[in-house]
Formats: sequence, C-alpha cells, structure tokens
Amino acid sequence: MPSYDVHQHLWPAPVLEVLRARREPPRLDGDVLELAEGRFPVDLREHDPAERLRLLDRDGVDIAVLSPAPTLEWEACGELADAYHEGARELAASSGGRFLPLACGACLEGFAGACVSAAALLAGLGDLPAALERAGRVLFVHPGPPVPPPESAPPWWCAVTDYTAQMQAAYFAWVADGADRHPGLNVVFAILAGGAPVQLERLQSREPGRTAIHSNVYLDTASYGRRALELCLGSVGPGRLVYGSDVPVVDPRPTLDALAALGPSVEEAARRENPTRIFG
Repeated sequence: MPSYDVHQHLWPAPVLEVLRARREPPRLDGDVLELAEGRFPVDLREHDPAERLRLLDRDGVDIAVLSPAPTLEWEACGELADAYHEGARELAASSGGRFLPLACGACLEGFAGACVSAAALLAGLGDLPAALERAGRVLFVHPGPPVPPPESAPPWWCAVTDYTAQMQAAYFAWVADGADRHPGLNVVFAILAGGAPVQLERLQSREPGRTAIHSNVYLDTASYGRRALELCLGSVGPGRLVYGSDVPVVDPRPTLDALAALGPSVEEAARRENPTRIFG
C-alpha cells in the first residue's frame, strides 16, 4: 500500500511562464510573487520536479497529490488555470506515477479530482460535485484569497485567522447539506478544516443529534502538531485523517513527527490506509 501526501503545490513550467509574463497580480516579479493581498518572496527551486521527488524520498512519500492553491488567485485568472492543467499533465506523465494532480475547479480527464477554494464551495459549486461523484474523483477544499487584514496585523494573520475561518465555514456548509446529497463523493478539507472538529460539541449544543461526521469527509493534517491532531482524533477518529504537508509552504517534518508520536496505527491510517481509500 503506497504512502501519500495529499496536500502539495508544485508550479509546472507553463504556470511560471504565465506568472512571469503578467503585468498585474497574480504575477512573478523576479523572485517575488505579487498577489492582490501583497508581495511574497519565493524560492523557485522548491518548484523543481526533480527536487520535489528527492523530498518525497526523504519523507517516505510514494505519491504526492498536487493541487493548484486557490490563494494563487487562479479562480479569477483563466490563463493561469489553463497553464496549470497543461503543465500538471506533463508532470504526472513524467513522474512514474508519483505526482497525482487535481484540476482547477473542474472534473477533467487525467486528473484525480478538483481543487476549489472554501469561498467557491460556500458560493455553490454547481454541477461539479455530481460530476466528480459520477467519475469517482475527489473534491479538495483549500483556503482561497483572504479578506484584507487589519492595518496592524502581523505577517501571519491571514494564515492563522482568515484561512482557518474560511475552512471552518466551508466544512460546516458541506456537512450541513452537501455530504448527504453526494454520499459517494470523497471530500478532503485542508488544514483540518480550520480546526472544525473542535467545534462539533458546540454544534451538538445548538442542534442535538445533528450528524457532522461523514464517512466520505476527510481532514488533512497540514501545518498541525500533536495537540491539534489529538483533538481531531478525539472528535472524528483516525478514519477521517489524511496526511497532508502543504509543501513547499510549510516544513512537513513537524507534522510527520507528530503523526509518528501518535503511534503506528494512526500513522498508517493517515499516510496509507485512508488516502488509498480516497485516491487508490
């Protein structure tokens, strides 16, 4: 049974070409990514496919699920989405099966499913869930561009407050309605759905008996350590966890160490059994 990392980002060559050619966000200005929310230094070596394969080997990952982060603002930039699809197909074909790409908000041949922003899910995904369900593919929900932070906000503000709030809202919107309407669709929420499992007791206090744990809804572990993972396990159990790293945005090693510390059965479930059930 292969091991998976269900949450990685890798910019293929056509994406870099589009970003370099653009004169307004999203764009690359040398080694700085310019988005509507601000300017961010990037190390483009982290998007070298050969370097990424070496990283997979270091971390004991057989298959990396690649998604186009909606924070790159591709939902408002069709040429960027098209470039991603072109490049991701090439990456998958040349990786010997080690790169498994998701499409930009669409059910497309050659892709394991679709990535959408939390805001897109809240706004309504139209026929996409039904199309993915029929095709036996996966829906991956990821934070999208944040709202402007307070003037005095520190650099970590959006990642810690806005992204998690987006994901909690998307998770509860899905379990309140979408999960029952699409029981055959596997859905993965990034970053533990912003800590949504911690709120399940509060949900029960408002609507006793409300079902909020579904067999086809999964949470990826990206950026979290042992305390958060233990809270999640206590809420939804190991069958709902999948290992995700958010490479290259986040160093994967603390989360890998945390999973290992929780014992071999939890680590096996998150890294192999659960993602194989979804993607295998």
